Amino acid sequence: MRDPLASRITAAGSAADAAARAGAHRPATNETALLLTLAGIQFTCVVDFMVMMPLGPQFTRLFGISDGQFGLLVSAYTLAAGAAGLVASTFIDRFERKTLLLWLYAGFALATLACGLAPSYALLLTARVLAGLFGGVLGTLVQTIVGDAVALERRGRAMGVVMGAFSLATVAGLPASLWLAERFGWHAAFVSIAAASVAIGAVGLRTLPRIDGHVHAARGASALRPLANVLREPNHWRAFALSALIMAAGFTVIPYLTIYLTANVELPAAQVPLVYLAGGIATFFSARLIGALADRWGKVRTFRLIASAALVPIVAITHLGPLPLGALLAVTTAFFVFVSGRFVPALALITAAAAPALRGTFMSLNGAVQSAAMGIASLAGGLLISRDANGLVQGYERCGWIAAALTLLALWWVGRVQVARSPADATAAVR
Repeated sequence: MRDPLASRITAAGSAADAAARAGAHRPATNETALLLTLAGIQFTCVVDFMVMMPLGPQFTRLFGISDGQFGLLVSAYTLAAGAAGLVASTFIDRFERKTLLLWLYAGFALATLACGLAPSYALLLTARVLAGLFGGVLGTLVQTIVGDAVALERRGRAMGVVMGAFSLATVAGLPASLWLAERFGWHAAFVSIAAASVAIGAVGLRTLPRIDGHVHAARGASALRPLANVLREPNHWRAFALSALIMAAGFTVIPYLTIYLTANVELPAAQVPLVYLAGGIATFFSARLIGALADRWGKVRTFRLIASAALVPIVAITHLGPLPLGALLAVTTAFFVFVSGRFVPALALITAAAAPALRGTFMSLNGAVQSAAMGIASLAGGLLISRDANGLVQGYERCGWIAAALTLLALWWVGRVQVARSPADATAAVR
């Protein structure tokens, strides 16, 4: 039996094509170059955020801070990103996408450089807040541009390409950053990310198209009107709730994974990059496969399949004791594949929950919700765990059970999110 969501997606895509033939201005764009550039931007943002977690043992030792204070370093970024998303929702649809993206990216590069130059915990925390202010909106804007520039029937594949940045970050970005941190000190990891951001931004000047159809729709309207229009739509709230559930389920567990593996599973610090390398290689291929399945089987059906599979490694990884390296990598790789794989069909569905004229505002608010959920979950995870007299992490299994419960709730809730009924979806003016 054909998935009802797939039928709606096909109908929306056909309507979009009809609108394009009727005269929507959409000159030819190199979609591959666009997606690779967006993936590069996402790559640096992901490495910047994720590198904090494997560096957790170093930060707790060098700065003499507790696991809870380290959790604050992680959540400071996400909570700042959430606040920035709320502010951005009032203006994001009033600016041409490319220009706004590149200016934000420049700010992100400077803030990341400030992280690398920070001499103390307090200044590093301040720099993480600044990085979150720019990085949170950047992630939202990348997703918005995919929604604007790629037709709905190809959006699962497109999200798979962009989400491949997470895989590349774990395959190359994190191991390289950790090697630099080991060789030259933790500061070098952030300085290298800032340098890579400058290079990718220069490429974006040539490869990113102008996207400004939404600007004409917002012209003459109050700055708060798009925000009000987004907030009055019940389907948008259902999409926000789905985002919050997915993020909270992941970040109750993820920030403390390295600390748990090194303390309780007795993984040597030198072998930590292998966990991310193996997981990254696997997800590099699985993200694109999941994206293709989402386009073929439907976003809801694919999400439910992948999220159900994620329950096993979520529970397993939070209950591990000492293991041989091969067995440990099998569990952690399954965790990366299925926990990150949920985002591919979910984001494809969420970007379709709003009409193009409101998509920037909607995705900014969605980014704020995601960041707030990540920050709150990270703080909650830090409160749930503690250390015993031998330095072992206690209470991590509770994080796993909470993550599993939130995942089960998301499995039910995802069916309530609908595709926006807009005949002009994915026909933004691109030139």
